[in-house]
Formats: sequence, structure tokens, C-alpha cells
Amino acid sequence: MRLLLAALLSLLGATPAAAQAPALSVEVRRAGDVWTAELELPRSARAWVFARSPLTEHGSRPWRQPGWTVETPGVRIERRGFHDVLVGANGRPVPRRVRIRFTPTPERMAGDYDPSLVFSDGAVALYSRQFDAFPTDDLAAIPRFRPGGNLPWSTARVRYRDRAGPVLAGGVRSAVATVVSEGEGGYILFGGSAPVVTPTLALVVDPQLPAWLRTGIAEATPAMLARYTEALGPWPGGRPTIMVSWAGPTSGMSSMGGGSLRGLIVMRFEGEGILVESAAARHSNLWFIAHEAAHFWLGQAVTYESARDGWITEGGADLLAFRAVAAADPGYDPLAPLQSAVDDCVRLSAGRAIAAANERGEHRAYYACGAVFALVAEASSGRPFTAFVRSLIDANRADGVVSRGEWLALLTQVSGEPTLARDMGRMIDRGAADPKAAIAALFTRAGVRFEAGPDGVPRLR
Repeated sequence: MRLLLAALLSLLGATPAAAQAPALSVEVRRAGDVWTAELELPRSARAWVFARSPLTEHGSRPWRQPGWTVETPGVRIERRGFHDVLVGANGRPVPRRVRIRFTPTPERMAGDYDPSLVFSDGAVALYSRQFDAFPTDDLAAIPRFRPGGNLPWSTARVRYRDRAGPVLAGGVRSAVATVVSEGEGGYILFGGSAPVVTPTLALVVDPQLPAWLRTGIAEATPAMLARYTEALGPWPGGRPTIMVSWAGPTSGMSSMGGGSLRGLIVMRFEGEGILVESAAARHSNLWFIAHEAAHFWLGQAVTYESARDGWITEGGADLLAFRAVAAADPGYDPLAPLQSAVDDCVRLSAGRAIAAANERGEHRAYYACGAVFALVAEASSGRPFTAFVRSLIDANRADGVVSRGEWLALLTQVSGEPTLARDMGRMIDRGAADPKAAIAALFTRAGVRFEAGPDGVPRLR
């Protein structure tokens, strides 16, 4: 799961002062069970807006308000539009120094990285970009700042300290870790044992994780990385780190979540449904590893130009993972998850632009429709999708960015059929009045094997 937010001046009401905001400084400390963040704001403003303010996956609630308490008098935290905001009392500016006491939340976020990973042995990993914020004096403009849009970003320089001992950042333990906001950020680990280091990865695993999962992750991940390296070329990042947390055997639940960042895969497991190994759980775990490992190439070796193009990396990583798991386990049938992608793309593109899915909270559209588009690229080229991805990487090594135009141009090149790119572009920009027919037409011209179901939805064969 990799949903980057753009770092450009907002076209939706940003003020020049907000656009030029210098970096803020943050000091994060853990002292036993007490967590604090001291913010040193570089300028006075009526509000400071937290750029990363996703809602929880379950319940669609803001996550900061329950666990963050502003201890500085005259400041409160509230929700305005799509963002959590620090505001001064009675319209006064926010003081230049703000102290926040917080409790790391283990909840999963919708369409963004979880702010915390909480391990059963007391270790906690904090997502580094949760403190990014920008100032504004125009409170009425705040609801117009949209996630994934061109926000007036302010970078943060964050220092992490733990009274109990060194923290782990970038695979290295130190008494103080200083992280400057850039790219996707990462996770800083407080406490816990030293990672298990092999020639191909560093592994931090919750000690209570079911044994079959621990063994499977340790065995499957190097194999997946080797498979991708052979097909896509060397990953330009050295030894990756994997952090795996366990939220416990919650009744009636079977959950695997997480995402990938630069040189890091984070995984979060929960539920009684994965205590015992089954074919379904094994396949789900293999797919998860394969999807996140795919992002080292389609997401890190190259990424997309704008969050509106998330279908390039998310749908592409899905198809890479479906193919990789099928190659690793003959008992896995990729047609079932691919059909789910077709079904969801039909539902989520009906009269709705795929590019704007993040604004609607319909992040699934990037995965589903992106996988449909990747399947069209694979079938129309007559080669595995890894060949298409390698061409994207080879052609864009200079800037590391694949634009929507470059992706569609490569599709036309490998397929020899320009109408595929034309019709995909329409779905991306406007959706489709009849997405069933639109996807069927793409499949027919690309050579994807399907038949029309009783409801008109293309059924893959």
C-alpha cells in the first residue's frame, strides 16, 4: 500500500505565506509510558494544519483527537475539512512553542500509513511524517485543502529520543535519531530487540506473531525479492528492513495490512482467523509480501507524478503480486483476485473519475482499475507484465518518475493500438457511463480472455 502526497503549492486556496513556510522542529520523547512531542513553529499563524490527517479504516474517525492532548494553554486541536488543525483560542495566533502529549494509536488508516505500529513486547514504531504541518491565517480556506492535492507543504525536522535506550531508524540504532521530512518518510522503532539481519534483509518481528507467519515471512520475502530482481533488475536500495507487528487474536477477525516505504516494508496482523495456517491465509500472506516487495521497484525505483496517478503503482503492484504468488505456489489461482479487481473497477468508475478517487475516499479504485489497466497492458503486449514494468523503469531512471502520459505512451508502443490509451485516459479523467462495456471493449482489443456475465460484468477466463 503506497499513497504519496504531492509537495507543491496548493491551487485550492493556499496563501503565499503558507506556500513559503520554513521547516518546523519537533522533539519526540518517550519516558516510560509518557509520550510527548514539542513543536517549535517557525512563524506565527492562526492555524497549523497537519498534512497527513487520514481517517481510521474502521469507523472513518480522525485518529489524533482521541490520543493527542495539547498541553499548551490557548491551543486546541480540531478537525476542519480533511485535516487535523492546531488553532489558537479566540482567533489568536498559535504560540510558537506547542507541547502535545500523545498515546500511539495502533489503528489502521484509510489510504495512508498507520501513524504507529504497536508490538506486544512494548516496542512502538512511529511514522515519521505524522508531524508534518503547514501554517495558514485563512481558516476559511482549510476545508479546501484536499488530501493528495497540491498542499502547501512545510517540512519537519524531528528528533526522536527514548529514555529507555537507543531508537532504530534506517536500520541503525542511536541515542537520538534526527529525521528530516522527505519522500514517503519511514518508521522509527522505540524499544524491542535487535532486528534479525540476513544478507538480504533486516527483520523486526513481534514475538507473539503466530509461528507459521514468522517462518513464512522469513522464507518467502528473500525468495520474492530474488524473483523480482531477476525480472526487473537490481533494486537500487541495499538491504531492506521489514517490521511486522501483531495486534492480537481479535475474535471474528482476520486482518493483514501495512505498506512499503523507502527500503522498508511494514506489516500489521490481527485476528483469530490467522492463528492457524490455512491455504487461504498462506496465499493472502504471500500476496501481501509480493505486493509490498513489488513497490521496491514500482514505487521506489520509479514512482508516479501525482497522487491522482496512484493506479500506476498500486494496480501494477497488484498484478505483479498475483503473478509472483502463482509462480511460487501452484495452488494459488490469480483469476479470483483479478475478477474482484474487475468487479470493483466497474463499481468505482461508474460516472466517477478514477484520478479523483482519493478525494472521494475510494482508494480501492486505484488498486482495482490499476490492475485492470495492467492486465490490458500485459495481454496487449503478449509478454509478462514484468517486461512492461522493466521498460518503465529503464526509460525513467533519470528522474525516477513515471507520468500518466509516459505509462499510456508505453502501452501504445507495446500494443500498437492507440485506442487503448485513449479510452483508459477517458476513464481516468471522467469515469465511464457504462464501465462494464468500457472494460469489455478494452479486454476485447487487448486480447484478454473473458465472457460477459449475466449482469454484463466481464468474467475473466
